[in-house]
Amino acid sequence: MDLQRSMAISAAGLKAQSLRMRVVAENLANKDSVAQSPGELPYQRKVVMFKDVLDRQLGARTVKVDRVTVDTTDFEKVYMPGHPAADAQGYVLKPNVNSVIEATDMKEAQRSYEANLNAVEAAKSLTMRTIDLLR
Repeated sequence: MDLQRSMAISAAGLKAQSLRMRVVAENLANKDSVAQSPGELPYQRKVVMFKDVLDRQLGARTVKVDRVTVDTTDFEKVYMPGHPAADAQGYVLKPNVNSVIEATDMKEAQRSYEANLNAVEAAKSLTMRTIDLLR
């Protein structure tokens, strides 16, 4: 595999993991938000779905973001009878965001990002060495 192709594959990974980190950050930022009125739903956790794609120009498979979907797990119910969004029983729906899961997803995305960045740096270094040898 040539160096340009390996850099392009790693760059696709960088782009995908960058979006994943942004989505995790959005989930964490909205963890404590609630609906504004009864019957409204609170923030729904978002999840990034990846797919591998054949890049015909490169002649290699790369990763791309397939879509960003919402997590359909149940919302947490918290008893807050004085809240404006409380239902008839006094419960308010809270987002389905779990801080531990989000922290784990963030760490995994960061490590994948770092691995792709290291691959780009290695390809860059090899390219520079090759140029130095040709002088």
